[in-house]
Amino acid sequence: MVFVTGATGILGRVIVLELLKKGKNVRAAKRPASNLKEVRHSYTFYTENPDDFFNKIEWVDVDFDDINALQNALRGVEEVYHCAAKVSFHPKDEKEMYHTNIKGTENLLYACEGSEVKKFLHVSSVAVLDNFNEKGELDESSDFNPKLEHSAYALSKHLSEMEVWRASAEGMNVIIINPGMIIGTGNWNQSSGEIFSTFEENSFTFSGGSCYVDVRDVAKVAVELMERNVFAERFLVVAENNRYTEIGGQIRKKLGLKEAKVLSRFQLNMGRLANIFFGWLIPKLRMITKSNIESVSSFNTISNQKIKEKLDYQFIPVSESIDFHLNNYINDKKLKK
Repeated sequence: MVFVTGATGILGRVIVLELLKKGKNVRAAKRPASNLKEVRHSYTFYTENPDDFFNKIEWVDVDFDDINALQNALRGVEEVYHCAAKVSFHPKDEKEMYHTNIKGTENLLYACEGSEVKKFLHVSSVAVLDNFNEKGELDESSDFNPKLEHSAYALSKHLSEMEVWRASAEGMNVIIINPGMIIGTGNWNQSSGEIFSTFEENSFTFSGGSCYVDVRDVAKVAVELMERNVFAERFLVVAENNRYTEIGGQIRKKLGLKEAKVLSRFQLNMGRLANIFFGWLIPKLRMITKSNIESVSSFNTISNQKIKEKLDYQFIPVSESIDFHLNNYINDKKLKK
């Protein structure tokens, strides 16, 4: 039995599907209010037999603050894929994010102690990477630098990683993957699922960029690493590094919208000044923090050399990924009309 947390999320649902395709028995964690119909609907874009796979999932409601509930969910489980996390760059979500990402991971690992769990894969983020290698790139050796300013999200993911490495030191077989921005289908109003609506609704973009990867690639890489028993290692899962103008341009062109205006670092810093004086009055200004400005204005090259060599893996080109999932987004919008 395999246990997947965050199974209704944009990545968790596809990892579940990938495991089911390989004939695994899957127990999937959800919240009582989770929309399972939306998950099943998204499977129609990924497979010709959505119901056949969806009906095989054993869904369980799990409270990550309840150790007993976690231990019950882990009965008979030998492998865990920990995808559950809170993703936000808004200051109001910091407390919930720290609790979900750090304490939730700690409690899950504690529940694994004394269980039948033999393998544990943790989904982290490239947001924890800091120190550049000799090529000027970020790679698996790019350790978190506590002296630098970070977003609350990056800090929460770093501290949750520390919980995983602690478990590794105590004998748990662990793997950590650090995906770039995941391009996927479904959950259009949450986390990375907002990429299409964000570029659709905003006529501006930023000078920096990020690294991107298709959700199907992340799921396949995660499952293959677990099958190969590659423990006590981290792997960056990235297809390409692209500027926001490239990604936004492709999305807005497909949607029949004019090209987005690029906001400079100077303009963003003026917004940060406005945040100091008017943040209490205009909630959206609270997003303009120093770490957020740095994030959207910078463009770092993140290496995928290690994972490509380890698995001889070929990633889906980002332009193809955007095209596939954007078509799904457009089709879903039509269904709602």
